[in-house]
Amino acid sequence: MKLQTSKRLALKTLKGFRDFLPEKMAIRQEVIRRLKNVFETYGFEELQTPALEYAEVLKGKYGEDAEKLMYLFKDQGDREVGLRYDLTVPFARVMASYQDLPKPFKRYQIQPAYRAENTQKGRYREFYQCDVDIVGSTSPLSDAEILGVINDALTSLEFPSFKIKVNSRQVLFTIIENAGIEKGLALSVIRSIDKLDKKSKEEVEQELKEKGLSQEKISKIFDPTLARGLDYYTGPIFETQVEEPKIGSVTGGGRYNQLLKTLGGPDLPATGTTIGLDRICDVIEELNLWNLPKTKVQVLVAVLDPKFINESLKVAQTLRERFVTVEVYPDENTKLDKQLKYADQKGVPFVLIIGEDEAKENKVTLKNMETGEQETLTLEGTLNRVKS
Repeated sequence: MKLQTSKRLALKTLKGFRDFLPEKMAIRQEVIRRLKNVFETYGFEELQTPALEYAEVLKGKYGEDAEKLMYLFKDQGDREVGLRYDLTVPFARVMASYQDLPKPFKRYQIQPAYRAENTQKGRYREFYQCDVDIVGSTSPLSDAEILGVINDALTSLEFPSFKIKVNSRQVLFTIIENAGIEKGLALSVIRSIDKLDKKSKEEVEQELKEKGLSQEKISKIFDPTLARGLDYYTGPIFETQVEEPKIGSVTGGGRYNQLLKTLGGPDLPATGTTIGLDRICDVIEELNLWNLPKTKVQVLVAVLDPKFINESLKVAQTLRERFVTVEVYPDENTKLDKQLKYADQKGVPFVLIIGEDEAKENKVTLKNMETGEQETLTLEGTLNRVKS
C-alpha cells in the first residue's frame, strides 16, 4: 500500500500575529523598562491576570461592535471562555473578587490582549497594553494624575511631540441630546464617532445616516471627535496622538465609575489609561528615535584551543560576577575567524581570546570589534576597558 505524503507545513504566523526577533525585542523591553519606572514613581504596583476569562465576564461590557471582535470559544471542559479583549475588564473582575485591597488601589499591568481586528498599520490581533488605573477615588486629582503619568511616560520615551486630548462623556451625551437624537442611540452614535481615527469623516457620516440620523443632526454632533468607543466610560475621557507617523492614538482612557458594579462587585469609582506598546514601538522605529545596541552581550569569549577551555570558562564567570554580560562560543572546534564573524553579526563589541601565551601570563587578549584593535590585558584591565 502506498502511503500518501502529507503536504508541506506552511511555516507562517497567523494574520495579525507577529514574531519579535532580538533587535525588536530590545526596543520592546526598553519601552517596558522605562514605562515601569514611570508607573512605579507614581506609586502604582504591578498586577497580572490570566489570558483566558469566562465569557460572561467579558460579554456585555464593551458594546456590540467590540463584542464582534472577541475570541470566544468553548474549552475542553465545555466552558464558555474568551481571550481578554483589554486589561480593564479583567482588572475590574479582580477588584470585585478581592474586596479587601487597600483603597484607593493603584495598579499597572503590562500584558497582551486579543481582538479579531481588520489588521492594518498600528492595529494587530495580538497586542500589548500597558495600563495604569486608580480605583476608589472620585477626586479630579486622580484623573489629573493619570494625565501626568501619560505625559511623563511619553517624555521618558523621548517622543519629540504628542498631543493629549481631553473630553467628557457627560458633555458628549449633552451634545447628542441637544442635537435631538433619542437617548437609546447615544452609545451607538459615540461608537461611530470613535471610528474617525480609522475611517474618513464621510464614511462615519454615512454610518450615522444608516443608523437613522439626518444630516442636520450629524452636523450638530461632529465637533467633539474624542469619543472613546467603549461603553463603560462615564466621565472624563482622554487619548494621546502623535503627528508622525499617522498611526492613530497611542494612549486612551478615562473614568469608568460603574464597571465594577456591573460585574457584581463593589460600587467603586475608577479612572485610568492604556498605553499601546505596539504603536509606541512602531513610532520609535519609524522615527528612529533610539540607537540601541543590537545585543546586550558585551563580550564574546572565543575558544582558541580546546586545551584552554577551563581558563576561558573561569574568565567568563569572573566577568559575569562583575556584572558584565558574557557569551562563551559553544564549539571549541570552530576556527577563530568564524567566531569573530559570529560576534560581528550579533553586534558584540568585544571578543576575548585566551591562547597559550595569555594562559602563561595570566592575561587575555581583548579585540575591539568596531576598531579592530587588540590589547593584551589583565582581567582588571579588561573590566575597565569593557565598562568604559
